[in-house]
Amino acid sequence: MLMDASTIIIETDDLQYEEELLRNPFSVKHWLRYTEHKKDAPADKLNKVYERALLQMPGSYKLWHQYLRLRMQQVKGRCITDPEYESVNNTFERALVFMHKMPRIWIDYCQFLMNQRKITRTRKTFDRALCALPITQHNRIWPLYLKFVMAYSIPETAVRVWRRYLKLCPEDTEDCISYLISIGRLEAAAKKYEWCVNTDTFTSKYGKSKHQLWSELCELISKNPQETSLKNAEAIIRHGLQRYTDQVGMLWNSLAEYYIISALFERARDVYEEALRSVMTVRDFTQVFDSYAQFEELMLKRRMEEVGPEADLEDETDIELRLARYEDLIQRRPLLLNSVMLRQNPHNVLEWQKRVTLYEGQPKMIVTTYMEAVKTIDPKQATGKLYSLWVNFAKFYEDNGQIVDARIIFQRATEVTYVRVDDLASVWCEWAEMEIRHDNEEEALKLMKRATAPPPHKVAYNDESEPVQRRVYKSLKLWSMYADLEESLGTFKSCKAVYDRIIDLRIATPQIIINYGMFLQESNYFEEAFKAYEKGIALFKWPYVYDIWNTYLTKFLQRYQGTKIERARDLFEQCLEKCPPSYAKNLYLLYAKMEEEHGLARHAMQVYSRATKAVPPEEKLAIYNIYLQHAQQIYGITKTREIYQEAIEDLPDEGAREMCLRFADMERKLGEIDRAREIYTYCSQICDPRLTQEFWARWTDFEVAHGNEDTMKELLRIKRSMQAKYNTQVNMMSAQMLASADTVAGTVSDLAPGAKDGMRMLEARAVAMNQLEEPPTSTPVSAPSAVGGGGSKIMFVRGSTTKREEEVADAARTANPDEIDIDDEEDDDEEEDDMPQTREIPSSVFGQLKKDADQS
Repeated sequence: MLMDASTIIIETDDLQYEEELLRNPFSVKHWLRYTEHKKDAPADKLNKVYERALLQMPGSYKLWHQYLRLRMQQVKGRCITDPEYESVNNTFERALVFMHKMPRIWIDYCQFLMNQRKITRTRKTFDRALCALPITQHNRIWPLYLKFVMAYSIPETAVRVWRRYLKLCPEDTEDCISYLISIGRLEAAAKKYEWCVNTDTFTSKYGKSKHQLWSELCELISKNPQETSLKNAEAIIRHGLQRYTDQVGMLWNSLAEYYIISALFERARDVYEEALRSVMTVRDFTQVFDSYAQFEELMLKRRMEEVGPEADLEDETDIELRLARYEDLIQRRPLLLNSVMLRQNPHNVLEWQKRVTLYEGQPKMIVTTYMEAVKTIDPKQATGKLYSLWVNFAKFYEDNGQIVDARIIFQRATEVTYVRVDDLASVWCEWAEMEIRHDNEEEALKLMKRATAPPPHKVAYNDESEPVQRRVYKSLKLWSMYADLEESLGTFKSCKAVYDRIIDLRIATPQIIINYGMFLQESNYFEEAFKAYEKGIALFKWPYVYDIWNTYLTKFLQRYQGTKIERARDLFEQCLEKCPPSYAKNLYLLYAKMEEEHGLARHAMQVYSRATKAVPPEEKLAIYNIYLQHAQQIYGITKTREIYQEAIEDLPDEGAREMCLRFADMERKLGEIDRAREIYTYCSQICDPRLTQEFWARWTDFEVAHGNEDTMKELLRIKRSMQAKYNTQVNMMSAQMLASADTVAGTVSDLAPGAKDGMRMLEARAVAMNQLEEPPTSTPVSAPSAVGGGGSKIMFVRGSTTKREEEVADAARTANPDEIDIDDEEDDDEEEDDMPQTREIPSSVFGQLKKDADQS
């Protein structure tokens, strides 16, 4: 719109802006200030200012942009047929003469045309924009262009626009596919899918894998066979089967569904059968089988609905055929699944065995399966026991009475190159057992002799480079069975030769040696048996030789008893020379028993004494108990004192404590009260009052029964000293308390309610002990009280351990003029406060001692 100067009317307020523009007509800033001043003026006046400015500066983007937005704002809300719209369009056209490189102007113009519903003009404007702008700025135009073409029902135009756009941005092909599917162009969508999966450089913007794209393509083809009408639909799906071998179940179902929807039911059935014969995983098999079974079920159901209740013979035959086909499919499922497992690993012996089981009742199929299995399995790659397959194959013929065929199978089984020698040995053993079951003992012996025959040249048993057939002659399994057969069926000489050969080959085990010796003894060749034991002893070391020695010594003593005592002693000494401590106990006991029964008691005691030094520490207490028992039986109870002393010095604290208590009890029974008290005193050095309450209780009972006030004071003094000694060793005390927490009476809640840690438990335990006894010293030291309840004083009571003492007690009930009075006032005040309350001691407590004192 060109303006004449005569049409311009200048108001008074505009003079200063006009004067500035006269001085600076090409200043954008001054023109913008002027337009800002006139923003509240009528539209035509403001437009004239913009027109004058653009007349002076037609290349100003800022002026054009503001002017165009102003014009679009002015027509907003008007009818699209208003002439002002066309005026604005013309203004855009004039602007594009100068601003054709500005994408914002193009975008606003195209959006403005879209609002006017001018489809053709808008499309051409988009094309003009793409031609005018550099390709680096096309990405700003295309989204709006695509939105425009997809907003109207112009599919052909939209497809062409999409085709042009994908040449620039192929990564948006998935969006194009979605649009094609939405407008029903399924064939074009399938082609785009095909391009995506076949183009290696294509990467999905939505993160889809190639397999997902294949799956979507196959689903599209299978569900819309008529719409897609691709000539190579099957080839596309099969190509996916070759590329994605681990995800083929869904692809097979898609191919079958393609034919089902195409009404090619027989072809679909062929596809399902082919899939079941080719899938490699249980998951794919399950997908295909379930789909196949559903297909057959639906076909049967639909056919029955079509026929109805009034069916002729032909229809009934057809239904029965379909039903039989469906039942056959269900029955074949275990076999088909087994085929899948065998395709995964054709060398799986267990799966072949399962397959044979599935053919139960079909002898021909069983034989065929066995033959196929032994031909397919590679012994080097076999999973499971390959020999068991051959053995079961032979047993199948045996069970059917075909012994000759079974022998042929066994013969072929012995020629297989197994990985392990034991497998071949098992085959030979099974063959021999079959011959024995059919009363062919001589043939079984021949087989064993043939199997154990040495090879032409010597080979090492563990040399895996040699075939197992050359190494099997050293198989202990074969020789063991050979020896058993010779014992049962052969002669003494032949059986002995077998055992000697086993020993010569140095493959014997301790059990073989023992069996050899037992065989010779049963044949009354005792010295030969002992020689066999000695050979075994020479072959093995400790601890493997223990069973041989035990058997040898036991059988020797049973045979000769006490007639060859010196020889037996030599054997025991030889055995015990290198015997480990963990195996020494039984041998020493056997040695000592022999000396007791056939030798000298002195020697037996020496053996027991040696045993206490030879056994492990945890077994010493048991040996000492046996030692004491036999010493008491042989020499009497007084001779056990030395053994008790030796045991107390040798045993650890726990065992020494038990020995001290037993020793003290023995001395008390013998009337040696002072000896017993000395033993208690000695033992107290290893008894913490916190942990060994039983010991202190028994000592207290002893003093109450046999002691006096002085001895009781001495006991309490020793107990306090032991408490002080162990209290200084806090760390050791805590460790011991925690270690013996299981043996302490009561629970943690009893000791310290609510306590969860060990220290609080120890503190509560100490407090409880302090409450039970108040020591006579000023320092509070806890100690368990052996007599009475908490806070009670120790009271002397009459001891009545023997009948003599009871008689003395009865006599003491009468008045005794010579009774000893103990003056409590002689003690100082401090002792009176701290010592337990006492009473008069009956004379029966002192017994004979008082009588002797009176006489003196």
